[in-house]
Amino acid sequence: MGKSTPHVMAVASAGGHWIQLTRLSPAWRDCRVTYVTTNPDLRNMAKDVAAAAGVKQADFHSVADANRSRKFRLLLSLLQIAFVMLRQRPDVVITTGAAPGYFALRLGRLIKCRTVWVDSIANADELSLSGQMAGKHADLWLTQWEHLALPEGPEFHGAVV
Repeated sequence: MGKSTPHVMAVASAGGHWIQLTRLSPAWRDCRVTYVTTNPDLRNMAKDVAAAAGVKQADFHSVADANRSRKFRLLLSLLQIAFVMLRQRPDVVITTGAAPGYFALRLGRLIKCRTVWVDSIANADELSLSGQMAGKHADLWLTQWEHLALPEGPEFHGAVV
């Protein structure tokens, strides 16, 4: 991979966040991608998604699944994401949430990555908690519901997944 090939780190918790993230994969066609999620069993799915989207090179990493009621696992997830980020050095971090995406977005800003938060389509009435926390730190903060867009963010550019 040459220096001109953008490196995207695509991060999401397993489940709905992961499914939504994989649906965005055509957006990083011709890029190098590092997929990060909380379920190691999704490795083959990531390979298939990358191949179907025309991704040049795809790597896969899994991190601890965590939420705010499991503080130790949150710390473990944060450390794992930091390790992957420092080793991979992506140009862009994109996430659909939740906790691993929040950590990746915040760490990405520290190492000068461009960052994108796409709030979950499931959050039709209000922004997700992680989206509320992460949005102000993202270079691009998107919602998939027009009525949730605000002048200070998130932005609505249509339903993207």
